[in-house]
Order: sequence, then structure tokens, then C-alpha cells
Amino acid sequence: MVTAGSSRWSRRFVVFSAISLVLWRLGALTGVPRRTEVVLALFGFVLHMVFGMGYLLIPSYFERVLDAKWPPAVQLGLTGVGTGFLAVASLPVGPPVVERLGAIAWFLGVIVFLGTILWTVRDNLAGRETGTGAGKEEFQWVDRYANPFMLVALGYVLVGSYELLAHASLLPGITDGYAPRVSHLLAAGGAALLVFTLGVRIAPRFLGVPARKELVVVVLPAGALGPALLAYGLGGGPAFIAGALVEATAMVGFAGAYGLMFARSERRTVGLAGVLTGVACGIAGVSLGLSFAFGTVTTGLITAHLQLNLLGFLGLCIIGFAMQFFPPTVGRFRGATETTVWLVIAALFGGLVSIVVGTLGEVSVLVTAGNVLALTGTVVYGYLAIRLMITVGSR
Repeated sequence: MVTAGSSRWSRRFVVFSAISLVLWRLGALTGVPRRTEVVLALFGFVLHMVFGMGYLLIPSYFERVLDAKWPPAVQLGLTGVGTGFLAVASLPVGPPVVERLGAIAWFLGVIVFLGTILWTVRDNLAGRETGTGAGKEEFQWVDRYANPFMLVALGYVLVGSYELLAHASLLPGITDGYAPRVSHLLAAGGAALLVFTLGVRIAPRFLGVPARKELVVVVLPAGALGPALLAYGLGGGPAFIAGALVEATAMVGFAGAYGLMFARSERRTVGLAGVLTGVACGIAGVSLGLSFAFGTVTTGLITAHLQLNLLGFLGLCIIGFAMQFFPPTVGRFRGATETTVWLVIAALFGGLVSIVVGTLGEVSVLVTAGNVLALTGTVVYGYLAIRLMITVGSR
């Protein structure tokens, strides 16, 4: 559970995330470097949503109350500034000192976030107390099994953030600081694993159908091990192949678990359909990852892999779940309808398909059209998210 103060700051993280998404797609359309795209997408959009929903959900899933007034405010200031500095540093005009300042601010913000969450659940780290309500006993086993993996995901966020800091400073690193290693630790280890763990807890409530235990028991350990193998072996070799296979197992297993729940459920909302679309994109993304592991690597494939995972899997899953938590129908403003969200999902998915096909086929007009369509979808989503956060906060 959360207090009103921490809930207010969670909404502000959602707003920052939405703004970062728009800036990312604007940058993609105007041709910013790939590293700038990754910073805006991963650090700005994805991880700030992780932080905001982490404050909102993790304590309640460990049956604890987050009574924190100042830590979320301090963290948003630090990680927000850190994201901005890292984005500037990734541009050709960015001086090295800006990267160092960005890495320091980002890491300190992550420490505030992790410290707040871990202090809140310090007497229930194993997650045996789950906050599962009466009448939900069929969810209890999965809830209890999933909780510790949330802490594993937070561990990946810590390690990836430390590696970012070590690369930009004189601190000793765990790895060589290669940027894609850091990105995989944060994206696959932090964000994707949290989608898996929170997903097997959230989706059954939204769909009214329990997750299949035999799938969950495979998905979460694979999702926890895969990113470490990928980060360690990135570039080739047995560890990289093993990591790609294990991560693909986690993604396909999660897709199966969610797909079965969706098929068995009678509930149909745009948010739940958005998550299903994101999961399908995730399968395409890990398929390209498998091709890298077995020797097929091109610039076009790398770009397609990035778009499918960040905009497709993480992006559509985040937007889908966000629209479940904050349904547009709670708003009293123009465009606050499920039809608008359907258009957002269609624009993002259609734009993504056009980008991927155009990138792989080297058809620049398709890439440009896809970027325009995706930007349109993100602008509308940003409008909805900001207006909804204002509406919810005023009640």
C-alpha cells in the first residue's frame, strides 16, 4: 500500500516517462544517434515508469506500506537530471564531464529508490507475505513465488547503474563498461524481469484467470538468469548463446502464460490487448537476438532488435498496463476514451512494423513513415497520460 504523498509522486514519474517517450520518438524521426535513443527510451521512458510503478506496487505486493514523502521527490530530481545529462552526453556535442555528472546523478537516484523499497520490505525480503486478498487463494502460490524475483530485478538495476557510473568515473567496474552490456543489464535484467514478475501478479487480477504454475516456474528463473549471461557473453561465445536461449525461453514462456490467460478470460479491454501486442513484439525481438547469438549480425538487425524490444515489448506492455491502472474513462476531457487508446496502440504497432520492415529491407521511406506514425501515437499517449494523472491527482 502507498500513502497519498507517494502516490502523487508515482504519477509524476508516469508523466516524466510519457514525456521521455515523446522525446525519444522525436529524436528517432530527426536522426539522433542510437545511444541517444537508448538513453531516452530506456532511462527516460522505461525505467521511470518502473520507478513510479515500483513505488506504487512493490510494497503492497510484500504486504507493506510505503510511507515515503521525500525519497520519491529526491529520486525523480536525480534520475531526471541524470537522464537529461546522459542524453546530452550521447550527442556529438556532449562533453565528457556531462556524462560523468549524469552517471553520478542517475546512480544516486537509483540508490534512493532501492533504499526506500528495501527498507520498506526489510522484514519480508523472502516475500512470504504477499498482500493477496481474501477470495484470491488460487493466486497465492504464484504471488509468493514471484515476489523474490522482483528483488532480483532491482539488483539488476543496481548493477547496471553502477556499471554506468564506473565507466564514467575512476571506480572499478564489474565488466568492461561496454554500453550494450549496461543496456542489457538494465533493460533485460531490470525492466523485462519486472514485467515478467509483476505481469504474473497483475495480469491474473485484470483478466480474472490465474497464471499457469508450470509456465511461471520456468519463466521467472529464466528471466533472472538470461540477462546475466547476455551481458557477460555479449559479442559471441557460449555464454552469449546460452543467454540468448535462456532469455528466449523466458519471453516465450511469458507469452504463453499471458496468452493462455487472455484466451481463457472474458474480459477485453484496450490495455489488455496492448499488452498482448507487446508480448508478440517481444517474441520477434528475442528471435532476432537468437540470430545474433548464432552469427547473423548487421546494423539493420541490431536496430530492429532495439525497436522491437524497447518500443514493442516494453513500450506496448507499459502503455497497456498503464491504461489498465489509469483507464481513460476516468477522465473528463476530450479524447478520454478507449477508442483513443486503440488508436494509440494501432499507431505504435503500425509504426513499429513499418520501421522494422523498412530497416531490414533498407527502404528509408518506410522507416520515415513508421517514425512519423509512432511519434503520432506517442504524442496522443503523452496527452492522455498527463491529463489522466492530473485528473486522478485532483480527486
